[in-house]
Amino acid sequence: MTNIAFLGLGHMGLPMAINLHRAGHTIAGFDVVPAAIDAARAAGLTIADSGVAALPGADVVITMFPSGKHVIDAYSGPDGLLANAAPDTLFIDCSTISVAEAQEAHNLAAAAGHRSLDAPVSGGVVGAENGTLAFMIGGADDVVASARELFEIMGARVVHCGGAGLGQAAKVCNNMILAISQIAVSEAFVLGERLGLTHNALYDVAAHASGQCWALTTNCPVPGPVPTSPANREYQPGFAGALMAKDLGLAIAAIEATGVDAQLGRHAQQMYAAFAAGEGAHQDFSGIINTIRASSGA
Repeated sequence: MTNIAFLGLGHMGLPMAINLHRAGHTIAGFDVVPAAIDAARAAGLTIADSGVAALPGADVVITMFPSGKHVIDAYSGPDGLLANAAPDTLFIDCSTISVAEAQEAHNLAAAAGHRSLDAPVSGGVVGAENGTLAFMIGGADDVVASARELFEIMGARVVHCGGAGLGQAAKVCNNMILAISQIAVSEAFVLGERLGLTHNALYDVAAHASGQCWALTTNCPVPGPVPTSPANREYQPGFAGALMAKDLGLAIAAIEATGVDAQLGRHAQQMYAAFAAGEGAHQDFSGIINTIRASSGA
């Protein structure tokens, strides 16, 4: 049994914490959002009065925050997590943040006498609830090994991507692929509509041909062919367009830092930024098909 302080009990963090709790680990949780605290209490989790108040007795601190600034601010200073945790505490950050921010978090933890991992996830709320997330992990081999049991409770795939920050590097690359493929699938369905193809006909071809991809066979952007896709529940996320826009912003920062000529990545970021500024703020990112329809004169 491990004593875990789990900080950030939103749509992703709460089911992850619940799965750890059900597996027999002791959880002390906290979130700044009252509704999240209420939901965590209703699920049977012990709630602390603050992030620091969740630390006593904790062997592991898991954070799931909205941005890198939240992570660095929570870690830093005399009132921060690092200064108030027991020596050699393991810090696991599952937030999606920039590579540079992840490396800074690692450096801060090491300077304070702690071990740390960056461990962003893929799989969305459904994956968090079902314990089938994919973890992309950056950090030292021995530290990853010490936390593998926890990752395997929360996820179905655990990939050690390399040293500090490389979990985040894998995440931004993966999500850039996802964004581009979701746009491509959406454009193909709009083109198919104009050409007179039914959604099912196009799906039946592409899902079993060279157009097959996750954005088609799991996150199909039109109702019907994939009953569990967000398109069948009015594009309720899932993975919101605003979150995809945020992740693509991190990808663009990495592109600019490395000088990569990623033209499709840049265009996808522009499209999702515009989508998130409107109806995509709270819609699943596959809802961008409606933006493509509108810009096509539909």
